[in-house]
Amino acid sequence: MDPSTVDPSTASSSSLALSSVRIIGLTWARVGVANLVGAVLMFVFFDKVSPPQDTAAVSGAHRHEVSLIAFVLYLIATLPVATVLTRRVLARRYGWVNADRPPTAAERDTALREPFRLAAFSMAAWLGAAVVFSTLNSTFGQPGAVVARTGVGILLGGFTTSLLTYLLVERTLRPVFALVLAGAPPAQRRYLGVRPRLLLSWALGSAVPLLGVALAVEGPGHAQNPAGGVAFLAAAGVLGGFASMYVAARSVSDPLEQVRAAVGRVEAGHLDVEVTVDDGGEVGLLQAGINRMVAGLRERQHLRDLFGRHVGDEVARQALHRGAGLSGEQREASALFVDLIGSTALAVERPAREVVDTLNALFDAVVRAVAAEGGWVNKFEGDGALCVFGAPADQPDHAARALRAARALRDDLARLRASPGPGRGALDAGIGVSSGTVVAGNIGTEARYEYTVIGDPVNEAARLTELAKTHPGRLLAGEDAVRAAGPEGRDWALVGQFELRGRGRPTRAYTPA
Repeated sequence: MDPSTVDPSTASSSSLALSSVRIIGLTWARVGVANLVGAVLMFVFFDKVSPPQDTAAVSGAHRHEVSLIAFVLYLIATLPVATVLTRRVLARRYGWVNADRPPTAAERDTALREPFRLAAFSMAAWLGAAVVFSTLNSTFGQPGAVVARTGVGILLGGFTTSLLTYLLVERTLRPVFALVLAGAPPAQRRYLGVRPRLLLSWALGSAVPLLGVALAVEGPGHAQNPAGGVAFLAAAGVLGGFASMYVAARSVSDPLEQVRAAVGRVEAGHLDVEVTVDDGGEVGLLQAGINRMVAGLRERQHLRDLFGRHVGDEVARQALHRGAGLSGEQREASALFVDLIGSTALAVERPAREVVDTLNALFDAVVRAVAAEGGWVNKFEGDGALCVFGAPADQPDHAARALRAARALRDDLARLRASPGPGRGALDAGIGVSSGTVVAGNIGTEARYEYTVIGDPVNEAARLTELAKTHPGRLLAGEDAVRAAGPEGRDWALVGQFELRGRGRPTRAYTPA
């Protein structure tokens, strides 16, 4: 399996699909293939396409045999050494993959620089080949220009092979990079980015083959078959350029496809997205940036959810839309107040767990009834709750909504009292509803404030709640609320006129007919 196809999003040091042994083997194999192909192409080029001039000192046939022998001997000398060194070095550098531990800072840096190191190692071997074969041509009596052309040609071949080695190794080690960068996403570019990779691909597919054409057809000892040499170099350029561009394109397109898919999921509302960071260049910065952005969105969503749970969704939306600050406004609204009957005795006589269950059941019923009519619970106050309709969102029918919610809440509490369960029998509460002009807004200080409503309807609803505790129906509404409720108000009957504490005039109270 090609390691570049491993999904690094599920990789870890203990579950990586490739062991360090296999990673080392694949890395060495790709380095070896790149260098072997480059060596064969160079031999064909110099032996068949652009052979050095024959001289009186050495015949063409003898030169051919000696060059072939030198080529084979050089491979025999370098390949085993390169194999042993590469395997030992890689085994030492990537032992942490099988050790089931995260890499150290030094090991992270080493892993990210590995493509550079192996490319430089390949270039060193080619530099040695340039020295060997230039010396060999010099001993054959070739002119200095031919010797120089041989050395330059081999160096171009080494340059091409080293660049291809870098691209292949970088591609092979992507699963390792995913592990390396998982604990420390790049804050800045750590190795070649998109632009250098594309320039390398251009050099492999265009610049080096064109320079090879110049070497083949110009100067002393030029090609005996210029057309064949150009055709060979053109084919090598096409194949090499395709291979390098394919690798470079995949190294950019694959992570960008992951980023595109992640953005699509975020756009659809899924914030559990995390892109695997397996690149130390600009693409890796983009991957890490996407992860930071999604983490910020998750945090904001979490804070908004918590904020909404504390103050209500509508208040949270208004705060996010309008911003924070101390302010208030007058508006027409309705207040619904509910308070548990006998809460003091309940706390004294019943276990704490049962008291909590009773209050939670009460508040759950309150939230469901109020939310069903578009209101919001302004606050829970011990064993009671203040609910508001008509603020902060405008609701012209706020009175009707409040009365319907109050009736639904009373019926729900009666049903819960009759059902089995701990503390259900204590779910008896008084409910009061009032409508009128209130002041709605943020109160407190700039350091800490809350959105609430203040005004006579709130006070009247609280007093009606106290009165409702002694009324058989457990639910009373003020006259202003009943009159403003339209058709809903016709289903409510006058109970009487009462002097409520803190109010200077009598209050006419109504209950569902």
